[in-house]
Amino acid sequence: MQNQENCYENVWILSGTSDGPVIANRLLELKFSVFASVLTYRAGQTYIKNPKLHIITGKLNNKGEIINFIEKNKIKWVVDATHPFAVIISENLNDACQEINTPLLTFERKSLENNSNNFNYIDDLKAINEADLKNKNILLAIGSRFLNNTANYYMNCGANVYARILPTHESITKAFGSCMKNSNIAILEPSKSEESILEKKLCDFWGIDYVLCRESGSYSQKNWENIISGSKMKLFLVKRPKFKNEYSCSFNQYDHLIDHIIRKF
Repeated sequence: MQNQENCYENVWILSGTSDGPVIANRLLELKFSVFASVLTYRAGQTYIKNPKLHIITGKLNNKGEIINFIEKNKIKWVVDATHPFAVIISENLNDACQEINTPLLTFERKSLENNSNNFNYIDDLKAINEADLKNKNILLAIGSRFLNNTANYYMNCGANVYARILPTHESITKAFGSCMKNSNIAILEPSKSEESILEKKLCDFWGIDYVLCRESGSYSQKNWENIISGSKMKLFLVKRPKFKNEYSCSFNQYDHLIDHIIRKF
């Protein structure tokens, strides 16, 4: 355990709603002071209330903002548990921490490729064979950032395009402002229970042939894998981008990450 003088070291976590709260809770139990950066107010609501937990909402635009935050709040450790496809923020964190010699720890779930016959790993969002798309019903579960561009591509390939989006202001605005029919958009929080998966009902209702999502390792990906396995549908998973971070230490288990921080103190 830490001694008294180490009880107020500041750790900054950048994460979504899955890993961030777990890591934060572990550190708070050990009397660390935790800063947690999230993109939306709603994401911040997934964290427990604690006087030693500080929620910061909004985007960090560049390396300079990151350095300023670290120095202003006397951050001792930075934990990058952002989405595997959030390459820009990871690059900025790496460059900023390296410049001011602040320890950076990266947390990312294990990448476990499934060898099921109807699981396909592709290199980018538009890599499904065009010849297989004519009159097929494809469901996009890729977030809202690239939704319009991706939907337009597959519509031009002759597919009937549908989308599952998250119930956030940004996602809803982008989805309903896209080239897609409003009736082909479902606003749905990813199911966290295998016994009650609304995504399965959605696929049945729309008669989905293909599902396109990203290899994030999240419960959303696991939901799609459970739904597709044993069905006639096909799942296309976009492989994680390869970001080589030579400065940080990487972990894929919570205990190992926490133990590393404790040992260094």
